[in-house]
Amino acid sequence: MTMLAYHARTKPPEGAAPLIFAFHGTGGDEHQFFAFAQELVPGAGVVSPRGDVSEGLAARFFRRTAEGVYDMADLARATERMAGFIAAWKAEHPDRPVYGFGYSNGANILASVVMRHPELFDRVGLLHPLIPWEPDPAPGLAGTRVLITAGHRDPICPWPMTERLETWMRQQGADLRLVAHEGGHELRREEALALAALFETRPDAEAA
Repeated sequence: MTMLAYHARTKPPEGAAPLIFAFHGTGGDEHQFFAFAQELVPGAGVVSPRGDVSEGLAARFFRRTAEGVYDMADLARATERMAGFIAAWKAEHPDRPVYGFGYSNGANILASVVMRHPELFDRVGLLHPLIPWEPDPAPGLAGTRVLITAGHRDPICPWPMTERLETWMRQQGADLRLVAHEGGHELRREEALALAALFETRPDAEAA
């Protein structure tokens, strides 16, 4: 797989700044979180790919047959395609931290990649993920800093599913933080602040 596997909006990293991958939600595109990623870590490199599946006119990273019902064969295809894409970018920018975050469908493809290839990321932000399958063990996630955000009344990503993902991540040894609000599927300020804290690169933050 190559750096051209997905249409993407990109920005090279400055100095020793990390490389951040940003994954849009259903109906979003490579612009949805591009500026936000730069705000999270000024100077960071940003890779924001566009999903290669169309649901109606809405871009997604893998197919589904109904709300919350995934085409698992296509998810497997998309996971390996995305993993190869990420690996190619990592090889182009070696010896620097690699962070990733995604919202909704973007969180789902990111989670699937991390579950299969935990070595690709140092820090991961999953904003309103929905993982309806039972993942295989991923001991390589031990020590990886992971943020999960959710809404207690999210009709798309039910709270019990979030709790199940939280339990699984902790069982793998991930350094996990869960941030939840009382709303639904919308992104709220506290989620953005938690993601910024996850990606904080100051020495005192690293030591905390």
